[in-house]
Amino acid sequence: MACPHLEDVELSPPTPAQSVYREDCTQCFDSIDSEAGLDVCLQCFNGGCAGDRQHTKLHNAQWNHPLALNIRRTPKAVVRDEPPQKMTKLAIEAETEADRYDTALTAKCLECNTELDIGSPKLAPSVDGIMKANTFSRKEEVKAWEQELTSCEHILLMQQKQSRRIEQGELSHCYACDLKENLWLCLDCGNLGCGRKQMGGVDGNSHALAHSDQSGHGVAVKLGSITPEGTADIYCYKCDEERVDDHLGEHLAHWGIVLAERQKTEKSLTEMQIEQNLKWDFSMTTEDGRELKPLVGPGLTGLRNLGNSCYLASIVQCLFDMPSFRERYYRPNDELPLVQDPAEDLETQLRKMADGLLSGRYSKIDTSVHTDSGVRYQRGLAPAMLKHLIGRGHAEFSTMRQQDALEFLQHLFKLITRSQHLGESKDPTYPFRFELEQRLQCLGCKKVKYSSTEQDSIFLDVPLEKLPIEEGAENPGDRYKPVTLEECLDRFTAEEKVDLTCSACGSKEGFTKRSQFKTLPEVLAVNARKMTVVNWVPIKVDVPVIVPDEPFLLDGYLSKGLQPDEELLPDEPETQPPAFVPDATAVAMLEGMSFPRNRCEKALHATGNSDANAAMEWLFVHMEDPDIDEPLDLGGGLGVAGGATADPEKIEMLGAMGFGPPQAKKALKETGGDVERAVDWLFNHPDDQGIFDDEAPAGNAGSAAAAKEPVGSAALPARFQLQSIVCHKGTSIHAGHYVAFIRKFLEKDGASTPRWVLFNDEKVVEAYDVDEMRKFAYVYFFKRA
Repeated sequence: MACPHLEDVELSPPTPAQSVYREDCTQCFDSIDSEAGLDVCLQCFNGGCAGDRQHTKLHNAQWNHPLALNIRRTPKAVVRDEPPQKMTKLAIEAETEADRYDTALTAKCLECNTELDIGSPKLAPSVDGIMKANTFSRKEEVKAWEQELTSCEHILLMQQKQSRRIEQGELSHCYACDLKENLWLCLDCGNLGCGRKQMGGVDGNSHALAHSDQSGHGVAVKLGSITPEGTADIYCYKCDEERVDDHLGEHLAHWGIVLAERQKTEKSLTEMQIEQNLKWDFSMTTEDGRELKPLVGPGLTGLRNLGNSCYLASIVQCLFDMPSFRERYYRPNDELPLVQDPAEDLETQLRKMADGLLSGRYSKIDTSVHTDSGVRYQRGLAPAMLKHLIGRGHAEFSTMRQQDALEFLQHLFKLITRSQHLGESKDPTYPFRFELEQRLQCLGCKKVKYSSTEQDSIFLDVPLEKLPIEEGAENPGDRYKPVTLEECLDRFTAEEKVDLTCSACGSKEGFTKRSQFKTLPEVLAVNARKMTVVNWVPIKVDVPVIVPDEPFLLDGYLSKGLQPDEELLPDEPETQPPAFVPDATAVAMLEGMSFPRNRCEKALHATGNSDANAAMEWLFVHMEDPDIDEPLDLGGGLGVAGGATADPEKIEMLGAMGFGPPQAKKALKETGGDVERAVDWLFNHPDDQGIFDDEAPAGNAGSAAAAKEPVGSAALPARFQLQSIVCHKGTSIHAGHYVAFIRKFLEKDGASTPRWVLFNDEKVVEAYDVDEMRKFAYVYFFKRA
């Protein structure tokens, strides 16, 4: 008997723009490698687990999509005559999926509980399309092996100087020094200068950069990287980015350089970065050479590296070790959110991550992988959906480049805070928040001013003091004197002099400024900045910061507030902001692109009134705004003023994020009615109570005030203990490798004892080398004891 659902439903293969979730379930980490396999919806291509959790049946019940393709994968038993070659990140793996796995396909109707003919004319095109489509996990992995580069206006609009042939002899060394490698040719004028000092020991004195600064020329090509095929390292110093030049052959021919005659003699920047990244790893052996013991169990699940996603994995491991994140997102007995696309829902993906890391369901040794040492690790969970969702629309986190772990933490906190937390669900970032107080005192009249800001982390500058080179040392690289956490905190809270004119007495002697904690959080996140500058390039150095393992007090860093013998500086009168005057050059450029005057002014006001390119990008995003052609109104127009004229729809949008109408109206007024900028304004002005009027009755004032209760606590004693660390190896935060060390209670000799656990992507092991942890620590998480 034919399935009536198959007859009633229109099926079509996935288009290139559609995501096909055929690797793991969108609501948990059960996958095609699970015993029951994965069901891919034949109508919307959602992936649902077919095992005991039955998320595929939940999808059908919610959206009436009964037709599914079950995919089940099992590893083949492969016998090798010789060990495989070590893979590098410069090559796509030669083995195909078919070489490593057997894949079974079954089409079925969940309503009829029947198997369907996979080869039928109606099903075959969809099944074939699903299996051939790039999953979005695969798209992410492909990006991991290549760096996406684009051109820029400085290349497209470049006017080369009078052509001439550069003789080979002139290409032998830099114009300002004797370096004969790492040479960059200015495509504007033909000048040849050495580059910056590169990773891996390539020398450079930054004379190409100095030439760009002096001449204003922006685009240069690395001579040793040019290939006959027309590829090369192109760098735009004005953008401070690697670029591509689609007309490189013509631009080089202008200087008498023929592509067909060139041979690549030096590694490209990408190759050097990849080679360097491969070196940055953390020891997985004990001092006597034994492999560290792999661990499995709840809270001991590894995360697979998607290319350069170790910054995400290390932060996520530390966060889901915290009680607030465990309680907020690990809810195995709660129903999942009812959403059309679970992969695009932050709540669903954070719950999926919590279940994956904390349940222990996926914390298993992968017996199919053989290592030279014989020690096997977990396969690890691939956080592809969460990474895509968090990075969506972000200029950096949407790429596959290495990122700064602390910047990622702050971006994730912003997304979580903006999301809904209904009923008893509390914002898990709240325990990280505290108030930092700044005290200013005039050196003339001695009057003081106190102000405070809400924060979720602090930056500590680490003092750098080089140690003398040891005689006979094999690797005489720079070594730095260890410092204590107390020294860093003392520097952070120390007084400093600032040049300000006193509004009370008119003195120009300046002020002393000091920052201290007004309150302390439950979890204190600290970034240790260990940076120095070499040839104008910021370089990260490895300085051991000594942090006690035992609880310690932060009482001495709490502010005492206004003292009885102190006199406050009078409040300065509020001044009206100057009228907005759009930048004439930027307006002319935008009008030259056929944008109307009103749109030009709105875009420049929204983007800081300095960059025509940024304004143009803003215009493309806001082309469909209903008020895009209305004149810019900074005083009382629709959508920009407080009071009854504020746009109710925008107020409602901000209200859905947890902001009261008074705050929403004030934010919209301050940002010209732009909702995205209004959200940023609200987070930067947490104490502002907003604008109250007839539309916002007094009852709202209480709710607004309640929503902004003081964060953190000034209770004493303020005892803290180190709970976890994100460590980084590499000369730059945008290269190298991140791991996490977390204090866990492990069973040993029949007792549960605190031990340090190393989370190195999918490798989860008991850690022994705490000195390495101290040396490479980058972000610390301290818990109130």
